[in-house]
Amino acid sequence: MSNLSRNPVETLARAGYGARGVVYGLVGALALLAAIGSGGQTGGSRSALQTLLSQPFGKVWLVLIALGLFGFCAWRILEALTDADRRGSDMKGLGIRGAHLISGFIYAGLALFALNLALGRSQGGGAEDQGARDWTAWLMSQPFGRWLVGLVGLIVIGVGLAFIAKAWRGRVADRLSLPADKKDWICTIGRMGFAARGIVFLMIGGFLGLAAWHASSSEVRGLGGALESLQQQPYGWILLALTALGLFAFGLFGLIQARYRHIDAPDLDDAKSAVARVGR
Repeated sequence: MSNLSRNPVETLARAGYGARGVVYGLVGALALLAAIGSGGQTGGSRSALQTLLSQPFGKVWLVLIALGLFGFCAWRILEALTDADRRGSDMKGLGIRGAHLISGFIYAGLALFALNLALGRSQGGGAEDQGARDWTAWLMSQPFGRWLVGLVGLIVIGVGLAFIAKAWRGRVADRLSLPADKKDWICTIGRMGFAARGIVFLMIGGFLGLAAWHASSSEVRGLGGALESLQQQPYGWILLALTALGLFAFGLFGLIQARYRHIDAPDLDDAKSAVARVGR
């Protein structure tokens, strides 16, 4: 029996890594085209998905990506609840598992967006940054809201630094079962991807910090806004092109993860038990 059919949860996880890779690949490719003046756009993941509508079989691709992202959501949540990746229960392990739990819900939202887009029920991708601003405005209206927004910004910056450190140390393939003759070039792709993703997270976290400092949600930017800000800097097309290449590399790395990542998935009974324990 092949690895892909061994466990339904593993199948969901692999489909999810692939779908996430496609999304990042689209974002990176479109940003690279924008950097070199050949069309494209500096949008985020939702804007990138929207471009598929005009492509042959675009709605079919959107449905497939949505299903894959739902699989990634399920894997992230189960991974966090069951500690399938053996992260442990110390401070670091719980932090990683908590971040994965949050990312699961974020990708569920992206999956819903892709599905609604395919069904013609979406508002479009242009509101991506505005959604981040609306969320920030709501959080800022809560007691100690500016502090909470600042804390979220620091957490995002911390995640970005962790991605950059991972790229610097070259430990991007620790959970991959790679053939020896492919390891070097796959690690290079992974390091490029994590470095670019880290830079984007640093920028998004910085914008959140500015929003908290100025008590203004209009400072907030998402992925698309961060790429647009890079483009507006001196020699911005070079900065944007390098970051876009890195994001495209992260997309490729996602496809590699779909094939080679070690996934010690819980069986469905164990997963249901874990969810039931949390729900009590």
